[in-house]
Amino acid sequence: MRIAIFSDVHGNLVGLDACLADLRAQGGADAIVGGGDYCMDGPKPKKVLQRLIELDAQCVRGNTDRYIGTGETAARDESEAEQIGWQRSQLGEKLVQWLSDLPFSLRFGEPPHELVVVHANPTSDDEHLWPDAEDADVERLVASESAAVIAFGHLHLPYVRLWRGKVLVNVASAGLPKDGDPRAGYAILTQRRDGWEIKHRRVAFDVKKVATQLRDSGIPGHVEHIGVLRRHRYKQLSNLIP
Repeated sequence: MRIAIFSDVHGNLVGLDACLADLRAQGGADAIVGGGDYCMDGPKPKKVLQRLIELDAQCVRGNTDRYIGTGETAARDESEAEQIGWQRSQLGEKLVQWLSDLPFSLRFGEPPHELVVVHANPTSDDEHLWPDAEDADVERLVASESAAVIAFGHLHLPYVRLWRGKVLVNVASAGLPKDGDPRAGYAILTQRRDGWEIKHRRVAFDVKKVATQLRDSGIPGHVEHIGVLRRHRYKQLSNLIP
């Protein structure tokens, strides 16, 4: 079984399509899986969901998908509430419901080599699992999960970490990279006799085109969104990522 996982597209159809073209060049996959956060902060949320549905992708729900699906605004700032409202208006009722109905996790394969796909970690959809997280934090978020391989996004940094016999795979972002590399990212996981082979892929996309789409889309706070796209790194890592 060969699985391609695309997470954190964030309304960037150009980035997603570049990754899909690369996947075809790599020989395709038996299953296309979405790791959540498909729409928020991007100019083409509806087209991204339509593309995933066209491909019969199996998708989990991310934290921003939950916000959009439920219209959740409590305890969130005014600008994000405005963003959620804009996203819901762009998607329409049926696609908003589609997001709301997505599962928290998906499973592939059988024990002892089962793979689980979640958005952020097996416990919650909104807590980052950093590559250098303290052992106690990893235990809190991961120890109760029985799968041998845990694939996720949310944190837009690709990495593989072995922890107490479990393999943690961050597939990064197919639409909004934040590791200092402007290319979109996704992962291909191939089931072998003794586990899963993991391959991260990085794919160039037309950043200028996406910035123009953001400017022309009417999305609230487009200037800030363009800045995040072009910076392609977390602000708190600016001293660590060149």
